[in-house]
Amino acid sequence: MNIKLYNEDELKKDKKINFGREYQQCTLSVMDTIADPNIYFDEKGICNYYYDYIIAEKEQCKKGIEGEIEQKKFAKKIKENPGKNGYNCILGLSGGADSTYLAYLAKQLDLKPLLVHFDYGWNTEIAIRNVENAVKATGFDLFTFVMDWNEFRSLQRSYFKASVLDLDVPADHMIFGSLYKIAKKYNIKYILSGKNTWTEHTLPKTWNYDKFDLTNLKNIHKKFENTSLNHLPALGYLDRAFYHSLHKLDRIDFLEFQEYNRDEIIELIKKEMGWFNYGQKHQESVFTRFYQGYILPVKFGIDKRKAHYSNLIYSGQLAKEKAIEMLKEPPYPLEQQFQDFEYVAKKLGFTSDEFKTVLSLPNVSHEFYGTDRKEVERFQKILKLISPLTSIFKKLYH
Repeated sequence: MNIKLYNEDELKKDKKINFGREYQQCTLSVMDTIADPNIYFDEKGICNYYYDYIIAEKEQCKKGIEGEIEQKKFAKKIKENPGKNGYNCILGLSGGADSTYLAYLAKQLDLKPLLVHFDYGWNTEIAIRNVENAVKATGFDLFTFVMDWNEFRSLQRSYFKASVLDLDVPADHMIFGSLYKIAKKYNIKYILSGKNTWTEHTLPKTWNYDKFDLTNLKNIHKKFENTSLNHLPALGYLDRAFYHSLHKLDRIDFLEFQEYNRDEIIELIKKEMGWFNYGQKHQESVFTRFYQGYILPVKFGIDKRKAHYSNLIYSGQLAKEKAIEMLKEPPYPLEQQFQDFEYVAKKLGFTSDEFKTVLSLPNVSHEFYGTDRKEVERFQKILKLISPLTSIFKKLYH
């Protein structure tokens, strides 16, 4: 099949991607002027992402005894606030390594989370098997949230037609919306998060867009599809403010309380949770695999592996030489890319030719379609004005 493939050498010569800069790679990692044209280096050739990581690790991560104490402190706090049916926290389980290990950790800490799996039509068979095995290994209850496929497909189609960069926004936005709504339904106050500095801190800001900008999402959908989205769990800034301030919903990044070595964790969950490896990071979803492994590199010149590998280099889990060798291989097998191209096109309702045309459209910034930033700024100003009154109220009535 005649489809465009990712070619690193071509990108190095492409002035539209490099903005005319001479090609340069960080002396410590594989971040370079292709990954981020705005990257900068010190006199030793070390890039800003290394220093960003060092600061984040120092400020956000806990090690050894300090981490254990912090972890147990939060576990105790969670246990003291059970919700409906005794669930004291909620955990989004994708079938990936981080969320599977988080479920394992919750079991070790004697927590009682409600596991939530989001079926939005793109799960791989391996991901489904990993979810089933995690439930079996922990004995935790599972809530599967099934997205309305017709509405969700329409939303995804609109993002392709808009030719914006962050095609993961529809899924990420609705996944968070689902989590918040389920937490409220069961009166759960804590979300266990698998976010961690050790493996996923490094990420250029230009590689994604605000997942919670509901104005941008609605504008894109209205312009290109304009169908009903009544059954999707959309989440605007007012909704988030409600959940965090009135419902007292709090997110805890549990993986920051220990040194997180990805290879060691994978071996552990294979043994204890029956986990199966699915390849690169975030490839438990067919859509995300195709988006990150094909669309981002080919259409936008972004190879996410550079950030993932660099993060592992910074945390001492990968040698730069090894990362360079790994980057010489395609993001995932070419035959699988061809298959995914046809599968994704058909599932979204595009013919192969229509899909090629859509993917070849000029790239457009998200901001072109409008944002919620002015609304958020006004809301924040109102909050500042009424916060003194809120404090007085609390003193009088509590």
